Amino acid sequence: MIIPNGMAAESIIQKLSMDFAIRIVKFYKFLTFEKKVYIISKQLLRSGTSIGANISEAAYAQSRADFINKMQIALKEASETCFWIAFII
Repeated sequence: MIIPNGMAAESIIQKLSMDFAIRIVKFYKFLTFEKKVYIISKQLLRSGTSIGANISEAAYAQSRADFINKMQIALKEASETCFWIAFII
């Protein structure tokens, strides 16, 4: 959870989501260039990179309710990403 004025907690979750997004992009490149999987890999790319984008938005939420909403969207995107990875496997 991002703690008000607590940059350490914010940095950890943002760093992890950025690292995950980078891995998703690399996996996307592998799927499209090596395996020729286009449609599903695009869905994976969108949901996998959206997690970090929503977490970054949450860091500048206008209210507690806005923060919770952004984090819930990130959670939904993470769930979708898990679905696509399982589907690909």
